[in-house]
Amino acid sequence: MKIYESAQIRNVVILGHSGSGKTTLSEAALFVSGVTSRMGKVDEGNTVSDYDDDEKKRHVSISASLIPVEWQNTKINFIDTPGYFDFVGEVQQALRVADAAVIVISGKSGVEVGAEKAWDFVKERNIPVMVFINNMDDENANFDAVVEGLKDKFGASVAPMQVPIKDGGKFTGFVNVVKKEGVKYEGGKPQAIQIPSGLTDEVENIRHMLEEAVAETDEALMEKFFEEEPFEAAEIESGVKNGLKDRSVTPVFCGAASLAIGVDELLNNIVTFVPPASELNTEVKGKNPKTGDEVTLKADESGPFSAFVFKTIVDSFGRFSIFRVYSGVLKRDTPMYNVNNEYAEKIGHLYVMRGKEQIEVEELHAGDIGATVKLGNTSTQDTLSTKDNLIIMEGINFSEPLYSMSIMPKNKGDEDKISQALSRVVDEDKTVAFKIDPETKQSVVSGIGDSHIDVVTNKLKNKFKLEVELAPVVVPYRETIKGKVEQRGKHKKQSGGHGQYGDVLMEFEPSGDMTTAYVFEERVFGGSVPRNYFPAVEKGVQECCKVGPIAGYPVVGLKATLTDGSYHQVDSNEMSFKLATSIAFKEGFMKAKPILLEPIASVEVTVPDAYTGDIMGDMNKRRGRVLGMSMSNGKQVISAEAPMSEMFKYTLDLRSMTQGRGSFTMAFNRYEEAPADVAAKVVEYRKKELEKDK
Repeated sequence: MKIYESAQIRNVVILGHSGSGKTTLSEAALFVSGVTSRMGKVDEGNTVSDYDDDEKKRHVSISASLIPVEWQNTKINFIDTPGYFDFVGEVQQALRVADAAVIVISGKSGVEVGAEKAWDFVKERNIPVMVFINNMDDENANFDAVVEGLKDKFGASVAPMQVPIKDGGKFTGFVNVVKKEGVKYEGGKPQAIQIPSGLTDEVENIRHMLEEAVAETDEALMEKFFEEEPFEAAEIESGVKNGLKDRSVTPVFCGAASLAIGVDELLNNIVTFVPPASELNTEVKGKNPKTGDEVTLKADESGPFSAFVFKTIVDSFGRFSIFRVYSGVLKRDTPMYNVNNEYAEKIGHLYVMRGKEQIEVEELHAGDIGATVKLGNTSTQDTLSTKDNLIIMEGINFSEPLYSMSIMPKNKGDEDKISQALSRVVDEDKTVAFKIDPETKQSVVSGIGDSHIDVVTNKLKNKFKLEVELAPVVVPYRETIKGKVEQRGKHKKQSGGHGQYGDVLMEFEPSGDMTTAYVFEERVFGGSVPRNYFPAVEKGVQECCKVGPIAGYPVVGLKATLTDGSYHQVDSNEMSFKLATSIAFKEGFMKAKPILLEPIASVEVTVPDAYTGDIMGDMNKRRGRVLGMSMSNGKQVISAEAPMSEMFKYTLDLRSMTQGRGSFTMAFNRYEEAPADVAAKVVEYRKKELEKDK
């Protein structure tokens, strides 16, 4: 592959709903550009993008895949992304380094949720966006209906630039509305034709829609539009380019990627209308790690080298760091410094990735995307630069993994292996989290959804040869008391020689502080319990609080006061007083109105307004409380509190209720008394679990 300068590079992310044809489009781009001689098919598992075994098995994209295409002396770095919501982290990585987006929409299914979410992502990143209406060869495809749906969802910026041509009900090409020329595909090759007579009115209507969108980009064009003067083709093209740049125009194209119809024209339009990063004046924000000052970085190949690692791939060939060069030129001998870790890295080889293929290159210019292998101390989101050009670039705002499962090995002794393997998975996928809960001792893996966790377990099996089992996460309940009680505890044992004797009188009551296990005090008068045994009494309280009497959960909010007792000059010792305290604790606790506490989470749910009633009703079913509502970016934000035990599968339920349009955040807030019926079920379940462990 030849070396491309910044002005010749376009970074385009392909977005859309699962099944809309994103991977097929990238496959068609490779085919029409001459990289491949035969188009792969998703169903046959032989595409360049979907090369992972899990992707082939599921027939869906799981990872973002780089697909560089050379077209008209321009390098288009396509990034094919998954459409399934569980793999949103891959989309977020790709968007971080893209300068433009193509949203693929099925001509049959229309504007689906995945397209809406893609639009929101692009809007958030504020990058130019095109739309490609795919599957126009389907007999149920309806171009006009899709355009109406686009305008309804995305507004007046939507500007169709083509009208499909059908011959005997079969999709064969399109009319270029700007040039008013027809294009028909025969044998996969485009040929110029006259506009079919039956399409004249539709072409005029679509051109009027295009002129209306373009008129917004220039005052002279706006005046011309109101005076109903026809636009020149060059004026429309200039308006589209300017409008695309500031997102006031969203050009719409059509085709059939599986037949490679319209794909060459899409490539032409990307080259024509999408500006390179150097023209977009894309500024990347960062900070100087030494001074803390904010720094802005522009795409400039004449500047000092800097790059951002947006993806890590771990496979049998090694650990690949995928990065975008933001300034300067990177060569094999360029000194490379990891600014985040203050670590000098050494480059062995420079690659351009095409799916799993590694194409070695001599250098990469600002704006280009490349890879290198075996960097010693570099991870996703790290900034690479030279030592005299220190900047830490802004990171990627990954979605929080809120769907959690306990994970355990099928084979005993594999615990450490699982921890090591999952640390490598987390290095590759930042929407996976792994921890060992210090309280429950469970190993917990978290992801975006159930399919995401399923992919993680398959990676453990296929890449690391580890068989695992999943189970629900244990809810971290707590125990406390509501009443006050006085309780004596006596431990006495005679077995010949020195015996054991400890006697305590304790008061147990609520401390009022649920953030600590216990408060210990003593009010002993007259030396009934010698002071040197006080620490043993407190130790007894401390140990009892670790495993509460109700169901074995930790105790919180307890005040224990030693008021009286007795001792034996020969038989008393620290162990005896600790055991006496334990007896008093267990008996006294159960007399002092013991209750089970459940963790309560603060929840914020963001949904389109139409789903507000469903969300509030569902929150009530989860024993939640809605605290308030507000509007943000045209959506309702519902603030609520709910028991964490009711929220473990909320990711899946919210997706089902809103067809994937909703999102939420959740964080632990406090502990609260569990209702009696809930507490009874928890106690019963806990006893069974503890019996199993014996």
